[in-house]
Amino acid sequence: MLSVGVFYLKLFACIFYVGVYAPRFFSALSDIGTFPVRVGYIVLAAILWGSLLAAASIDSSPVRVIVAVPLVACAYFTAVFEDASGQRLNYSDFFNLLRGATGLPEARIQHRASLIRGAESAFLLLAVLVLPPGWPMPLADLCAAAAPIAAALVAAIVMLARNLNTINGAPPSLMPLIYLMLLGYDAARGALGARQAISLPHSGKRLSGSVVLIIDESVAGQYLDINASSGVPTPLSRHWPGLVIHNYGLAASITHCSFGTNLTLRYGGTRGDYHRINATGPSIWAYARKAGLQTVYMDAQLTDGPRALVMYGASREALDRFVQFPDVPVPQRDMALAEALIAELADPTPKLILVNKIGAHFPVHDKYPDDHMRYGPALPRGGYVDAPHRSARREGFGNSAEEWARYRNAYRNTLLWNVGTFFETVLSRADLSRATLLYTSDHGQNLRERGGAGGLTHCSPHPEPEEGTVPLVLIAGEGASDIDWERDLPGNRDRSSHYMIFPTLLVLMGYEAAAVEAAYGRGLHQPSDDPRTFNTVFSARFDMPRKWLAVDADLVQRPLDSDWRGAEDGPQDEGGLR
Repeated sequence: MLSVGVFYLKLFACIFYVGVYAPRFFSALSDIGTFPVRVGYIVLAAILWGSLLAAASIDSSPVRVIVAVPLVACAYFTAVFEDASGQRLNYSDFFNLLRGATGLPEARIQHRASLIRGAESAFLLLAVLVLPPGWPMPLADLCAAAAPIAAALVAAIVMLARNLNTINGAPPSLMPLIYLMLLGYDAARGALGARQAISLPHSGKRLSGSVVLIIDESVAGQYLDINASSGVPTPLSRHWPGLVIHNYGLAASITHCSFGTNLTLRYGGTRGDYHRINATGPSIWAYARKAGLQTVYMDAQLTDGPRALVMYGASREALDRFVQFPDVPVPQRDMALAEALIAELADPTPKLILVNKIGAHFPVHDKYPDDHMRYGPALPRGGYVDAPHRSARREGFGNSAEEWARYRNAYRNTLLWNVGTFFETVLSRADLSRATLLYTSDHGQNLRERGGAGGLTHCSPHPEPEEGTVPLVLIAGEGASDIDWERDLPGNRDRSSHYMIFPTLLVLMGYEAAAVEAAYGRGLHQPSDDPRTFNTVFSARFDMPRKWLAVDADLVQRPLDSDWRGAEDGPQDEGGLR
């Protein structure tokens, strides 16, 4: 017989759990304007929360535990995301998180406090579900066990019917289950056909040099000296004999998460048709192969092959060389990449070289050597040397203004090393006489210059413009091409985006400009008609509306000098010394 203490413990846990999330329900209800929709929402909420009550009322202890484990795991997943981001988990966020699963080691380090706090609600739900019930159960155990799945299915159907991105006020433990159902439906209906062969006409002109696309990681364009007077010094702001550096200013990224940007830069998706083009269009490597170029991919981020590098079968087949740096410490990866790039460019064979850098993704504590600690005070060092590839101890990051100032200083030091020293090495030693380099970042960063809650620097559900603000630079050797980049540069500066990169690469490889524009839009060799926006719901499915956020160079938050000016004579190191 159930003891009175266990009965009241379970009853209290149930009441407390519902009370924790009740404000969400009433807040969502107050936002619904029409009476029929309100009634429908109340009925749906009753089904969802009732399914949890049914699961909590299962009489068989083994069945109760089997049902509880996935529900508690889902609740924990949701709680950690919401604590780290300060936002509700929606379908687009869930899709991005699954696509970005290779970034989990970094996330585990960056959001350790959220991982701990998320356990609180998960343990509360565990008590709700696992403690034996002390009340009669009108349903058979198997029916009660199936109730959460049935309720999630109902919610998924409602989301599809109403083109919703989430259901506010639903139990957090059911949201990932609902999204998994949507993901399965999306996969089942999303077959867009086989990857297509190249149909664009080629001019017949063969390149005498190489084309290089360098994609940095998490580099905010406004933090570099080429775009801000107080930006981090880089060689990109200097004159180099035999080279012309064209700075396109602050550009808009494709989206504010790495996956969507890398995918689209490799397959050429356009604003209006990126899902289909990315799924079925030829890759940039396939275009390069047909144009007579060797294909090289250099990746400084991962170490275990192209398992998550947005490289589908045909793309891998079109790749001549794939380079990673598994034996190089993380802070030295971009330097090893620079050496590898110099070696490739020393070979006169024309190539397309695509580069993914380590850059400045969190954690930024140790991504630079001691002699590059120009800005201080910075985040504590020594615990993150191996990140992102192995978890490390974290002292805690409470999102205070002082902590964010230290974060921004560590970020600056990282840029000084992984952007400044990287390009110093490449520009001073590589044979760029017949090469064209395009440099950008996958997305920008929200480093809380405006204040505000939340711990995400990018991929946030409701981003600031800075998350989609990236650098865009073209470096041309004097014998690289006959394209007049200067002609449209003044009008394109601060008016360009990632969407102009793919057509630029195709024109550089000799594909006919008019056909390229018809298929992929304008490149940097043409006057920009780009709206300078990035997609905040890149993974939107089921005809959900895309949401585009503008990048206005005049409104982007510039770096704060107050972070590091402890004296009027400039930046200081962590000990207060210049």
